[in-house]
Amino acid sequence: MLIYFYDIKIKGLNPYNTLKRRFYYRLKRSKISTYPWRTKSVIIVEDSSEAAADEFFKEFEGYIEVYKARTDAIQEVLTLPEAKKEAEKESE
Repeated sequence: MLIYFYDIKIKGLNPYNTLKRRFYYRLKRSKISTYPWRTKSVIIVEDSSEAAADEFFKEFEGYIEVYKARTDAIQEVLTLPEAKKEAEKESE
């Protein structure tokens, strides 16, 4: 599993908002959007999608800072009460 940490880096509120909209629009339409582990500034993908994720982030080179880490497992520490209730309903 790969964990991508990213931060949008551009000066000015209007350019930042424009880039952010474009980034999330393209992310939603990319191959890596199918992975359920997405939170603000973090995307977790399987090893088999490393090339697709790297390619996606390279589109924003110069405007985004990205780091990736490889891991074997991820453990959940805390869950919001609403998310926990939804998970319980799905498992029934």
